Amino acid sequence: MLTVGSIVIRCSDLERQLLFWTAALDYEPRLPIDDDFVLLRPRADTGPNVSLDANPSERVLPPRIHLDLYADDQSAEVERLESLGAQRVHWPKRPPDADYLIMEDPEGNRFCVVDASPGDAA
Repeated sequence: MLTVGSIVIRCSDLERQLLFWTAALDYEPRLPIDDDFVLLRPRADTGPNVSLDANPSERVLPPRIHLDLYADDQSAEVERLESLGAQRVHWPKRPPDADYLIMEDPEGNRFCVVDASPGDAA
C-alpha cells in the first residue's frame, strides 16, 4: 500500500518559502533545516508533509500539478493568505459558480483555495 508522505515544492528562496508555507498551513519544520531542503509537517498531525527543495526549476503554466487547499471560510483564508504574500490569479475560463479561487505563493507556485464550508460538496 502506498500513501502520500510529502509533496515537494521547488523554490529559489528557501527562507521566504519556509516562512510563507509554515504560516499558510500551520506547519512546522523538521529540524535540523538543511541549506537546500526542509520538510514541513502539520502541527495537528493530520495531512501530508510539504517539503521545500531549493532547486529552482522553470515555471510552466498551467502547472502540471498544484495543491487544493480546503477552507471552511474561504474568503477569510484568501485574505489571510494574501496578507502572507500570496496573490489571486485571474483565469478567464474559471466558471462563474466555481467553488475555488486560484492563488500563487510568493514565488508563483499556484494552488487553489476550495470552499469547503459546511453544506458545500468538496
